[in-house]
Amino acid sequence: MPSHTNARVPTRSAQGQYLEPSFQPLSGGAIRSYLVVLALLGAFVMCLRIAEVDPARLIEGLPRLMRWASTAWPPYVNDLDRFLYRALETVAIATVATVAATIVAFPLSIFISRNIVASNFIGTPVRGVLNALRGIDTVVFAILFVAAVGLGPFAGVLGMTLHAIGVIAKLNSEAIEMLPRPPMEAVEMSGANRSKLVMFAVLPASLPSLASTSLYVWEANVRTSTILGIVGAGGIGIEIKSAIDLLDFEKLLTLTVIVLAMVTIIDQISAYLRRWLV
Repeated sequence: MPSHTNARVPTRSAQGQYLEPSFQPLSGGAIRSYLVVLALLGAFVMCLRIAEVDPARLIEGLPRLMRWASTAWPPYVNDLDRFLYRALETVAIATVATVAATIVAFPLSIFISRNIVASNFIGTPVRGVLNALRGIDTVVFAILFVAAVGLGPFAGVLGMTLHAIGVIAKLNSEAIEMLPRPPMEAVEMSGANRSKLVMFAVLPASLPSLASTSLYVWEANVRTSTILGIVGAGGIGIEIKSAIDLLDFEKLLTLTVIVLAMVTIIDQISAYLRRWLV
């Protein structure tokens, strides 16, 4: 039998009580642990240096921040109707993008699910495209589409859709790969082809996960779409950028309250829909 000299096997005392194995600070395992911790600490210190973290600058800047914040009251409400329309535009961008991405992502998630499509000839290129879509941020896509279709919410919808396709397809494929085999084997034994297997076994079983994933992505897209206006892709971000550029803190406070209220409402709606659908 193989020996396990480094394993920490619990032993019993003469009275039958379990004894904790003794700690050996100079053992090979302990030294490896020390080196790993030191490496992680060194990497974190390096990140602090690269990120230029300077608490002294924060302390010096806090009084200036407080002075600016004191000028934000009372909130600016003269253009409240325009702000609310921009907020509605933000929700519309996220909603259209999420629905479109969900429709496109489901068949793509089938192609990259190894328990459904075993051929790497199909799965590998599709997986590479989806990794690229997921790896490129929505804002980057939005900038590209602003150049292609011009300023406005349509560019935001296009950019957000591409990124969401990569995210939803990845998460849904993982849920499909976790499906139990017996139901799918029963469908295969009945003589069903791959399309019928997907229609009558995979889709019903993965639909709750797909719905839950899409709702989570919808929440994230609403938050992301608040900054798309900064790059000219529509939404309330246009107003936020204008307020920041003009140091109009009264308007910025109003917009911040609207964004918080909008995100809170969307979170509640999404949570309710998840409980109802899943």
